[in-house]
Amino acid sequence: MQGAEQALFLAFSLLWTADADLIEIVSLSLYVSLSATLIACALGLPLGALMAVTRFPGRGAVLVVLNTLMGLPPVVVGLMVYLYLSRAGPLGFLGLLYTPGAMIIAQTLLILPIVTALARQQLEELHHEYDEQFRSFGLTRRQAVGALIRDGRFGLVTVALAGFGRAIAEVGAVMIVGGNIDHLTRVMTTAIALETSKGNLPLALALGLVLLVLALGVNGLVQVIRARAEGQSHG
Repeated sequence: MQGAEQALFLAFSLLWTADADLIEIVSLSLYVSLSATLIACALGLPLGALMAVTRFPGRGAVLVVLNTLMGLPPVVVGLMVYLYLSRAGPLGFLGLLYTPGAMIIAQTLLILPIVTALARQQLEELHHEYDEQFRSFGLTRRQAVGALIRDGRFGLVTVALAGFGRAIAEVGAVMIVGGNIDHLTRVMTTAIALETSKGNLPLALALGLVLLVLALGVNGLVQVIRARAEGQSHG
């Protein structure tokens, strides 16, 4: 117990003194996950909105596949990206393997189905509510998508936060395509795994505390945004 207490004390010391290695790892983690979230939202939110307003043959099968991809194992995503970015792969000439760029690609592919599916669920409910108005106004599909995104912006922010939370906590895919290289591709989750195996518990605990704070912050923001959205709807 004394060892655990000492490790926890040292972890807080690293946080208090803003240890350089700690800051570097946290900064890279935020850069990779925020970049992946922005790309996934730029692609997934419009796609989810389009699926919410569009009916086509095979739509049910597409939704089944999309919902299945939400639970895609991260190591499978990492392996797919690795095969494409390796020297023998079709995108090997880009030289992205074992770089932050490869990690961003992996996280984007991992959370894109989540963002798309959740956006579709959020906006499809709005579409059912506004469908008659859209028809009476003679809105095009593109105009309807834009209107849904504007009106459902609070719900879509929670979708983005869910995607970020999934990305920042991911370890398998970024380990495969990033290689956990010190000062280059080491993020919080991979560093925690490595430092724990090395017995460097203070740094692992400090990084774990940062992840915990981020998780609490994301959940807190989701609750605040939902409360605000409900307040506006009742108002």
